[in-house]
This record gives sequence, C-alpha cells and structure tokens, in this order.
Amino acid sequence: MTDQAALQSVLDRAAAGGRITKEEALDLYRHAPLHALGQAADAARRLRYAGTEHIATYIIERNINYTNVCVTACKFCAFYAAPKDTKKGWSRDLDDILRRCAETVELGGTQIMFQGGHHPDYGVEYYEEHFSAIKKAFPQLVIHSLGASEVDHMARISGVSAEEAIKRIHAAGLDSFAGAGAELLPERPRKAIAPLKESGERWLEIMELAHGLGVESTSTMLMGTGETNAERIEHIAMIRDTQDRTGGFRAFIPYTYQPENNHLKGRTQATVFEYLRMIAIARLFLDNIAHIQGSWLTVGKEAGQLSLHYGADDLGSIMLEENVVSSAGAKHRSNRQEIIDLIRKAGRVPAQRATTYEHLLVHDDPANDPVDDRVVSHISSTAIEGGTAHPELKLISTN
Repeated sequence: MTDQAALQSVLDRAAAGGRITKEEALDLYRHAPLHALGQAADAARRLRYAGTEHIATYIIERNINYTNVCVTACKFCAFYAAPKDTKKGWSRDLDDILRRCAETVELGGTQIMFQGGHHPDYGVEYYEEHFSAIKKAFPQLVIHSLGASEVDHMARISGVSAEEAIKRIHAAGLDSFAGAGAELLPERPRKAIAPLKESGERWLEIMELAHGLGVESTSTMLMGTGETNAERIEHIAMIRDTQDRTGGFRAFIPYTYQPENNHLKGRTQATVFEYLRMIAIARLFLDNIAHIQGSWLTVGKEAGQLSLHYGADDLGSIMLEENVVSSAGAKHRSNRQEIIDLIRKAGRVPAQRATTYEHLLVHDDPANDPVDDRVVSHISSTAIEGGTAHPELKLISTN
C-alpha cells in the first residue's frame, strides 16, 4: 500500500515549486488522490503566475493542412494518404493557402499552424517558398508550424543537414515550431505506433538544435495508444531534460488519441481522468516549462474546462481549421464566445494571447466581450473539397 503521507509530502514540495523526481512523478500519477493532485497542480500554477493567476488564455489560429500525402504511415493517423494513392492524396496550391491566410487575418487570427504529411517531393525548398510567400502577403501572421519530424524529412529530401534546414526555413519566415510529431518519445511505444519516424532521441536532438538557433517551440504528447504509465512519465522526463539544457520549450500540450479510421481502431484509449492526471503531473513535474495547455479539441469542452483546475493556464485555440485529429474522430467544435464562457465559468478571466503568450486582449468585463459569429472552429474541412469557407477552391492532384 502506498504511503499517503509520503505522497502528500511530495505533492506539497511540488506545489511550492520544488523539483520532483521521475520516480516520484510516476508514484503520484499512479496513486495520488485525484483532487489532491489537482489541488497541488493548481497551487503550483498560482505560484508561477502570482499576479496574473486569475487569467486563463486562448488564441485564434488556423491549422492549414497543405497535403495529406505521407510516407510515414503512422498507425494512429486517419489523415494520411500513401504517395501512390492518387485518388485519396491531395495537396493545396499556394493561392489556396494564401486565401486561407487572408481569411484568418480577417477573422482576427494571429497564428497559422502549417502542417501536413511527409510528402516524398517536399524538401526545404518547398517550405522556403511557402513561408516567404505567406510572410510577404501577411507579415502580421505568426508561422508557428511543423516540428522535428518535418525537419528530419525535408533535410533528407534536400540532402542537407537539419541545422541548415532550420536556418533556411527560419529565414524564410518560420517563427517557431509547433512541436508536432513527438507522439510518444520512448522507444517501445514510438516504434509500435510510428515505426517509420525518427527516434524520440532524434526528435529531441532536432528541437535542441532549433532552440540553439533561436527557434523556440512547444512540446506535445499523444496519450492513449497503448503506452504504459511509466512510459508517459518517461516522455515528460525526456522533455524536461532537454529543457534544462535549452529553455526553448514554451509549453507542454498533452492530447488524447482519437480512435476512428485508423489502424489502431480504438483498441486502447486514455480516459478523461488519465488525461486530467497527466495535466496535473505535467504542471508539477515540468518546473522548467512555463505553460500547460488543455486540449478541449480531443477531450471535450467540459474536460478542457476542468483542466484549468488541474494546472493548465491556457485553453488552446479557436482553431478556424483542423483536419488531422478530426479525421480520426475528434468532433468537438467551439466558437470564441463559448471559449470565453468556458474560461469565465471556471472562475478565471479570459484573455486572448499571442503565440508567445502575451495577453493581447483581456476580457475582464462581459459587457465588452467580442461578438463575431464567424469566429468558430472548423469553418472548413478537407471532407468537403475546398472547405465550406471557399467552396470554389479545388484540391490539386498528387500527379
């Protein structure tokens, strides 16, 4: 039987900002009472954000998926098409992408996440062309996109080093990396779900390289594909170790595997309580990462709201477009007023933030809340050619 007094002692230390070990984190994740765990994580959050602890943030962004053609064939993914699948595979042309950027700006979005498959023809030059075109047309948009997996892929396609690839796409307009492709970093679960991707150690190596070049990032974790509790803790320990050296991770964002239309077929999933426990453990364990983001997109709005009581200080985005996890069954939708309302009913003051987490607009008076019925999540989808926002837009063939 686990000693509850010993667990509480560790919780108290972490709540006060003290560092806990990987072994202590695993013990807490497995055995600490849920409410005590949440209480400690919320105390750690309040201590970290003393003076602004009453605020929780969100961002308005658009995830532009530029192609679904991918060579990695991850088992949890319902979005990708094999390179030879010319019926299912598609890529967006640059005009289509720029029109989606224009719409993002029109709706008050400040950030785009440019993400897609590992296309066998898209090297560094492809991203240079697209990022420079986006920045030229919309210099106010932050390009918070891609991750170490895409860097590894594009560098290999172009025959250059990862360092050169990062320098070139950064010079072309990339502002920061979105931490994509982390999935599970420990070797066993990573090989089980993404055997063709780079190793977890290589993912971290590329992120460390980026941080050294002045390109910050977020970090992520995919929960529920069959990993053990110990492997979940190992994942965040690998991230903390890298952060100790670089300081370049702005946030940690755990999200849950979606079970539809993929090879795993929902045989394993993470429960809402497992997710909330991870949010809390992340806030207590990742003492060197500033922000913990709740993922209402995958766990639902109620659980997202609850995450604000378990250590999260950010509720993610009103995502004007998203197709990857939606393809796997994430059906949650929202709008700006609902996100503001969720934060407010959690007892916090909502604030729209920038990519770097500065507060752009604090909604401290409900009477002054922004009202725009068009600012909703998922206004377009690849399920409808060209999306609902611009039905006239066409997808181009992979041929």
